[in-house]
Amino acid sequence: MAPSVGHVRSVTEAYLVRHPGERNSLTLLFAALAGTDAPTSRKTYPAHVTCSAILIDGDRRVLHIVHKASGKLLAPGGHIEPADRHLRDAALRELHEEAGIPPSAVVPLSGCEDVPLDIDVHTIDANPSKDEPAHHHVDFRWAFHLGAEHAVTLEEEEVDGYEWWPFPSTASPTVRVKLALLT
Repeated sequence: MAPSVGHVRSVTEAYLVRHPGERNSLTLLFAALAGTDAPTSRKTYPAHVTCSAILIDGDRRVLHIVHKASGKLLAPGGHIEPADRHLRDAALRELHEEAGIPPSAVVPLSGCEDVPLDIDVHTIDANPSKDEPAHHHVDFRWAFHLGAEHAVTLEEEEVDGYEWWPFPSTASPTVRVKLALLT
């Protein structure tokens, strides 16, 4: 069963305890939580929840995946599936599906076991071929250390390549700022 509205709300509130200045940036999330449609459904518009994995290796680099749909280098991630019980489960599943790294090869970043490192709201262009209007993804970004050596094995249908980027070069500015605070 996909994460409940209560789970999404409690994770969001725990995140905002750490980052109270970000409450206004999550207006679309709170509107989705107050709506009648499931905020984790990919068919909930104008905004729905997605999850990503910020995977950090031993050299303080972050894994970036080239997504075929957008051509962008992003953290492994995507939509929530019905079998994902918790938001973090969706990030781990996407990491495994897109990069071939199983949950057993990663360890949550200390302090990020139950709270994401970052929550970002970004615009997704309309996709007429999928009958999707322009909308927003509210991306819960979960941080993990690569706990065991494991090769990246790409899922070729959705992914074109990967790169490891150092913290100061991480694609997401909000993640970059939060990683800079890590000791």
